[in-house]
Amino acid sequence: MLHALINPPTPFVPNFPDYEFIPPVFIMEMSEIEVNVDETPFFYNDGGTPGYVASVPNGVTLLTPARTGPEVAIGAEHQVTGTIGFVTDKGYGNETQLGFAPGEVRYEPMWATRDNAAAFGITLVEPGEAIQVDSPGGLLHQVEYRYGVFAGHWSPYQNTNPAQGNRLLSVVCTDLEHHDFPHVFASTDPNFPLVISVGRYWQGKGVIRLADLWVPQGSALYIPPKPLLLGSECIDLHNNRNSARAAWGDIHYDAITTHTLLQTKDSFTYWYWNAADTVHTHLEGRRP
Repeated sequence: MLHALINPPTPFVPNFPDYEFIPPVFIMEMSEIEVNVDETPFFYNDGGTPGYVASVPNGVTLLTPARTGPEVAIGAEHQVTGTIGFVTDKGYGNETQLGFAPGEVRYEPMWATRDNAAAFGITLVEPGEAIQVDSPGGLLHQVEYRYGVFAGHWSPYQNTNPAQGNRLLSVVCTDLEHHDFPHVFASTDPNFPLVISVGRYWQGKGVIRLADLWVPQGSALYIPPKPLLLGSECIDLHNNRNSARAAWGDIHYDAITTHTLLQTKDSFTYWYWNAADTVHTHLEGRRP
């Protein structure tokens, strides 16, 4: 005992390996251009390159925006038990937290064909096609993004304490929106399709249909302005945080490149979310 007091044992210090990992790509803005739809009102898919032109070039097919009635219902069906919470105008828009019936929340993967996109109020624009962009006001921007596979593991609704900063979540929650400005989501990555999560919500029935639209490389999705329309039988929703879902499981790639048209300032958004973990799977079969 005396020896132990004179020569106390050396405390154990755990040996932590000094690993240094390359920071994963989350969401990176690579470049940005202004789009004035008064001067260049047409989105033109020029062989897979997204652009905006004053008039449609000769030989290019001008599309009519897809219109589908509320009776069109595809994707994984889930019951909505009601509204858990509602917050109005937090600086970017209204936030509605939906309650889902117990069970797996699944997004059905499917190719973004003309009919599949139209079922969620979206128009597929393939190479050699164009569509007129409807915008009620405000300058638009096309942003070239780099989306990482972890981008879906973040939700602005979970970061309730600004002092803690942004947190990566262990789940990918339901995080959908509609708003009064248009979108173009262009699939421009050389290695993978673009994945856009979508929903169609029948409020009166308490039913929502959820899907992941896999946009073939070189194609694009056009979403017109979707303001709040009181009395609508259903609401079409979308989200692009899971843009790199197709890269999951690839040992060499963890991010994709995409181009998005959006309004970056002075916009109002309607957000619908649920905190439960969601299931997103890879698409089986070859593109149509």
